[in-house]
Amino acid sequence: LCRFRSLSRRSWRWKSAAANERALQYRVGEQIHGFTVQQVTAVPELFLTAVKLSHDGTGARYLHVAREDSNNLFSLQFRTTPMDSTGVPHILEHTVLCGSQKYPCRDPFFKMLNRSLSTFMNAFTASDYTLYPFSTQNPKDFQNLLSVYLDAAFFPCLRQLDFWQEGWRLEHENPDDPQTPLVFKGVVFNEMKGAFTDNERIFAQHLQNKILPDHTYSVISGGDPLCIPDLTWEQLKQFHATHYHPSNSRFFTYGNFPLEQHLKQIHEEALVKFERIESNTDIPKQKLWEKPREHRVTCGLDSFAADPSKQTTVSVSYLLTDITDTFETFTLSLLSSLLVDGPNSPFYKALIESGVGTDFSPDVGFNGSTREAYFSVGLQGIAERDIETVKQIIDRTVDEVIVKGFEEDRIEALLHKIEIQLKHQSTSFGLALTSYIASCWNQDGDPVELLKIADKVSRFRQCLKENPRFLQEKVKTYFKDNPHKLTLSMSPEEDYHDKQAKMEAEKLEKKINALSEEEKTQIFEKGLELIALQSKPQDTSCLPALKVSDIEPKIPFTVLETALTADEIPVQYCAQPTNGVVYFRAVSSLNTLPEELKPYVPLFCNVITKMGCGALDYREQAQKIELKTGGMSVSPHIIPDDSHLDVYEQGVLFSSLCLDRNLPDMMNLWSEIFNNPRFEEEEHFRVLVKKTAQELSNGIPDSGHLYASIRASKNLTPSGELQEMFSGMDQVKLMKRIAEMSDIKPILRKLPRIKKYLLNSDNIRCSVNAAPQQIPEASKEVEKFLKGIARSKKERKPVRPHVIEKSSEVKPVGSDMVTGFQITRKLVNDPTFKPCQMKTHFVLPFPVNYIGECIRTVPYTAADYASLRILARLMTAKFLHTEIREKGGAYGGGAKLSHNGIFTFYSYRDPNSLATLKTFEKAVEWAKSGDFTQQDIDEAKLAVFAAVDAPIAPSDKGMGHFLYGISDEMKQSHREQLFAVNSDNLVDVSNKYLAVGKSTRGQAVLGPENADITKDPSWVQR
Repeated sequence: LCRFRSLSRRSWRWKSAAANERALQYRVGEQIHGFTVQQVTAVPELFLTAVKLSHDGTGARYLHVAREDSNNLFSLQFRTTPMDSTGVPHILEHTVLCGSQKYPCRDPFFKMLNRSLSTFMNAFTASDYTLYPFSTQNPKDFQNLLSVYLDAAFFPCLRQLDFWQEGWRLEHENPDDPQTPLVFKGVVFNEMKGAFTDNERIFAQHLQNKILPDHTYSVISGGDPLCIPDLTWEQLKQFHATHYHPSNSRFFTYGNFPLEQHLKQIHEEALVKFERIESNTDIPKQKLWEKPREHRVTCGLDSFAADPSKQTTVSVSYLLTDITDTFETFTLSLLSSLLVDGPNSPFYKALIESGVGTDFSPDVGFNGSTREAYFSVGLQGIAERDIETVKQIIDRTVDEVIVKGFEEDRIEALLHKIEIQLKHQSTSFGLALTSYIASCWNQDGDPVELLKIADKVSRFRQCLKENPRFLQEKVKTYFKDNPHKLTLSMSPEEDYHDKQAKMEAEKLEKKINALSEEEKTQIFEKGLELIALQSKPQDTSCLPALKVSDIEPKIPFTVLETALTADEIPVQYCAQPTNGVVYFRAVSSLNTLPEELKPYVPLFCNVITKMGCGALDYREQAQKIELKTGGMSVSPHIIPDDSHLDVYEQGVLFSSLCLDRNLPDMMNLWSEIFNNPRFEEEEHFRVLVKKTAQELSNGIPDSGHLYASIRASKNLTPSGELQEMFSGMDQVKLMKRIAEMSDIKPILRKLPRIKKYLLNSDNIRCSVNAAPQQIPEASKEVEKFLKGIARSKKERKPVRPHVIEKSSEVKPVGSDMVTGFQITRKLVNDPTFKPCQMKTHFVLPFPVNYIGECIRTVPYTAADYASLRILARLMTAKFLHTEIREKGGAYGGGAKLSHNGIFTFYSYRDPNSLATLKTFEKAVEWAKSGDFTQQDIDEAKLAVFAAVDAPIAPSDKGMGHFLYGISDEMKQSHREQLFAVNSDNLVDVSNKYLAVGKSTRGQAVLGPENADITKDPSWVQR
């Protein structure tokens, strides 16, 4: 193996210097641009320095976290405490982003997505705060976005038409025809209708409302669809005036940009225009109950429940401490993990393994998002008659824990998990920090205290050392002797959604009956006015924007090395500043696996690291994984070829990470999983199956548009069928069937057969990302692992005969030297494949639809791929957003081009179905007409490059090459194609691929019964 010069084995230190050292120069009491420094704290374990300030004029609080990270983040937070469920903070969050004094154009928020290179832009409404974060790596972009965010929050237009569009309105079903019935419309109205199709969401919402019933937590801050139509425009403006004031705000900045610039801009553009006020938004402490309470609620049926007679959920919850007591909450969140995480935890053993239910109840464990934290534990998927049983098991388990406590190894494993989380470098660290401190800071807790995690760990160890019963006493105080205890149960009603629809119809009728003739005429006219406003081309020249010339023309190349082991197995090494963590991945091929075993691959992946291996049973294995690694996961791996749509790689991806010192243990665990996995624990296997089936079913309301898109693309490429089998509705249904089986042995017997084809070294490749000085050690361990795993005795033939070998060479940059070793991937080709059209409607008890339409286009390296990628972004921003969200009232929708050459139109939480599919057609007509400007194209390019240039963590460098076979040269050539896209190319690809009749397409809708679809014979109903 020839090592090339550019990889010297020097130690790699986190380059903490510049930003941190600058921040450490500030002095307490120093005044900077209207702010006074209050505290400067170094937090070495996170490589950061925290500077706390307050604004002299308004009292606004400010926290700056200086860290040598180029992905800089800003967030602005207001404490928002609604006292009803009209969704006022949520509708306000939407409406302030619809135009402001300095930027009066409609919807500057969505416009900025295309005028910036932001790595993140969003806004969130929590129970008691609203948060506006963005991040970017470009200093000019940071100033632009900051200006837009400040103006939106403090000086929004809050126009009545924007309130109607985003919140709720009465409008004719067809706004152009006053003869059609009046209905409720509005983005948040439909978003929340969609949100409450999710039974887990319904349960968690009731839980919070009932355990904290005295103040703001007793209402739904996002809005209850039946209360949203009670909100008036006046109330919205009033809520803004009282809550969106600097005296009620918290500013947070993160990264390596200089603090002074931020302070100056925030002071001059916003804060200087305000006086200090008393913001009366404090949340009082919850009055403690004298005795426990019980509540029952209802929800909709789960069409994918394995056992229809077992759809009840029950949980017991306990009110804990004030979240501003940071050490107590740290201790309680650790205690919560010990109680419910993993197969060694007492509640897992007592509840999950009892066979009474399918999985833990929603919102299980510690919840620290409200002023007082709470802990919840229970089961879902139980029979109603078992509610008492579950309550008894919970009480009994609490008693047992008070007596027995926890094994020392489990506590060590948990502290090890914290250590690895501190060392792992994520690309969105700023966003993680702002979310982590938001709740505590919102209640006037100290955010800097929260960041000092090393201090808390050592104090925690000290407490345990001084008092071995430290945790047991907490259990006694908070669970055994705590009268503020809520038992919540939820059971489905056959006609739940019908009842909701009936209540909505009654609400509507009441609203309509109260209207005078004149008001009815006004509603029709306002409807036309809104449509006209939405359709009018907008002048966005007031908004700041980066230029395409601000984008870096070249990508930084990543240095990779490939070595072949003695057995000719390729291993890719990527030296990175991974901060003492090693990342290992391997891909094993599915080419020889018999077809009848394929549908069970996702289940195999899910359980293979959870069933025990070698001498370890499943509990000991879980313990070892927690103690020695940051997690081990296995997942199906379907990768389309970069130059042929009908060629793909099918395999399984193994990934794990560990601290440098634990590498031998981690590789040893993989050896045992490969060589000696255990498949004898039938009961444990059944538990895992039920849990998986339940998770898949619960995930549909959140990922409906993804399921629709996977189904719509099923018949367009050979890998589409596999994708549907592994991650589509077919997999949801298969898992439901397996969970229903009374005898699960036939399925369990398939696992050793799959193991025989998958867990060997016949067709495997590996990769390691680690610090340079760690690579020789890593290469020794990986070689040992590969030498130790079985090779097949006889040459196995691939099941599909057409296998193509494809190599990718690793060339060092600026050198003619090639490492001589290639990563060869064995791809499958299906020369007989014929794409075909298909339309599928999955009938589900939801009040809204999820829609996907997919079109077969071209692979990644084709000349037209870049044009289609820009076109997808252009269509989303300039046509689909207006039509689907603003006019159609769906929560979201758009177009995207996937790596596999499938062009997808999608919408989610959409009140329409066939009308949206019609909109997709209109979008193509719009694109063919070329009705867009050079500015529009440049904006689409900025948005695409923001995604292309999103920061990559040290752990993921080189993965494009290892997983997809995409080299830096290919990325650079794609980049040049993106820069070159022009108006003619966009019109050309619209005509060539997207026009009806040009390419094969598929459509799918997940949603309620639909008469129009039912009577159309071209649709298949499932």
